[in-house]
Amino acid sequence: MGAGESLSSKARQSSNNCIQAQPELSLPSQPQRPASIYHAVDRSANQSTPSFTSTASTNNDKNKDFDVGEADERGVSHVDSRYSRLNRPLLLCAIVAAISSINYGWVIGSINIPSLVIEECAGGPETWTNGFPSCIPMNSTLWGLVVGLTPLGAWAGSMFSGIGADRFGRKRMLMYNNAFYVAGALLSCTATSIAQLCVGRFVSGIGCGVAANVVSTYNSEASTVRSRGFLGGFQQLMILLGVFFSQVVSIGLSNAPLWRVLFAISAAIAIGQTLLLFLIPESPKFLVSKGKLEESQAALQKLRKGLDISMEFDDLLSALETSKNDSQPPNPSMWQVVSGKTEIDLRHLVFSALFLMLSQQWSGAKGVMFYSTEVLSETFHLSDDEIKEIPTIAQLLTLGIGGVGALAVIIGMHLLDKIGRRSVLIVSSFATTICAALIVVGSKLDIGPMVATAMYLFNFVFQAGAGFIPYLCASEMLPYYALGSISGLATSVNCLTLFVVSFIFPILDESLGAYLFVPFIVTNFVTFLFGVFMMPEAKGKSITEVVEEYKGPVRFVAGPFIKHRQLESSGAIPNPKTN
Repeated sequence: MGAGESLSSKARQSSNNCIQAQPELSLPSQPQRPASIYHAVDRSANQSTPSFTSTASTNNDKNKDFDVGEADERGVSHVDSRYSRLNRPLLLCAIVAAISSINYGWVIGSINIPSLVIEECAGGPETWTNGFPSCIPMNSTLWGLVVGLTPLGAWAGSMFSGIGADRFGRKRMLMYNNAFYVAGALLSCTATSIAQLCVGRFVSGIGCGVAANVVSTYNSEASTVRSRGFLGGFQQLMILLGVFFSQVVSIGLSNAPLWRVLFAISAAIAIGQTLLLFLIPESPKFLVSKGKLEESQAALQKLRKGLDISMEFDDLLSALETSKNDSQPPNPSMWQVVSGKTEIDLRHLVFSALFLMLSQQWSGAKGVMFYSTEVLSETFHLSDDEIKEIPTIAQLLTLGIGGVGALAVIIGMHLLDKIGRRSVLIVSSFATTICAALIVVGSKLDIGPMVATAMYLFNFVFQAGAGFIPYLCASEMLPYYALGSISGLATSVNCLTLFVVSFIFPILDESLGAYLFVPFIVTNFVTFLFGVFMMPEAKGKSITEVVEEYKGPVRFVAGPFIKHRQLESSGAIPNPKTN
């Protein structure tokens, strides 16, 4: 028996067993539908054509707003789950998984507002109470190291997160990862020395790195085509909400020794999420890849409550079937994928995924997120006595920056599926470049309100596009066999770049002064050029379609020159070289 026949047989058996064993999953026991409608999918047919209504269905069904409540006399929905919008079970599962991202935001945001109290003892001279110092004095370089060790730990976590997620599953990996959040929080909140604080921040960073990779993978694999854009930006939204929540709480906990409570709250978040993770299903795609067909179908039905999952489940089997039948090795090495030595040359798509993760961190946005309190304190020339009066104007403005960023992501997620990833990135990166220039002008002219306003706009336009698009691009552009290794590599690039930026930002602040954001004008403009000429567009396309369109070496794939060559090759305009 061939591989395809074997999987089809397993699918039919799995489907029947699941229907009988899982009546609570909206699949009551019933006579089996005709194979041509319920289980069988014509592999030679266009897979994008829904077949749950009739053979006359067309691709226009993708744009139809279905009523999830529609069902036949047996209570079985005829709505094809592949084209459904975001429903409540899927949203709740995505939120539970993204609590790790909220914790990520809490870890990186909680150190901003109390920074001067911790490193410069702005709340008063160092005193010891119950064996703990009120502050841990250090210079700006050491403080940059403390801040930078979190993304360095995230890099370490990203190196094994893909392997762990492929071995244990996405959900279990998130459970195990919470141990790093708890350990890091305990080390940080009980720190009595710079060394212990550094170790605590590094361990918490490991949890951030694992979360950055696994949460985006889980949400991508759980999403439908029509909810993919929203859930793709969901991780960045949750990170920014974590930052915002941490800064709100920081206003009341920035005095010694209450800043230690800020670090301890990360452990409480991790423990709470671990309990909630028992309530959500594992990724259906992961379960199929492990041959657990019945579990996969049950998990998919939980995510698509009230919908007909037969076609979507058959698509999962088809993808597994294809990967097994391909001559391509099932698990090519990272080097094979990066160098284009796989059966399909993925070099341009890999480059795009890596560049976007690099550009996200060299934008300077995390510098604003980590150091805005210090930068704004200098901008408004706050005295030592004014800094002790918590909350200061710098702290209140920092709080607003976090809130604006979260709002921007929500707006960007709605724009993403309307105008496309590439257009959003182009507008976002260009606007970020302009705002960085305005920060420099305001700093040079010593106009505090102008600097603060430009920082607000900088964070808003960045988070509305360039801030969250990198998190969804790898899962939208790369086939399953390359996704694990490249996602881990992309997260590593992201975290290492963030470490460098976090470490050198206070050094650049001291050396460049008013010109602090000049390097970020250049880096954001480079991102704008990438968007114009090289960014793949995945809006409304399956991964197979994206790979087919953009496979090959790194090159220009958009812009006026590309359009000219396409018209020339089609004969719409004459080619002077052939005349």
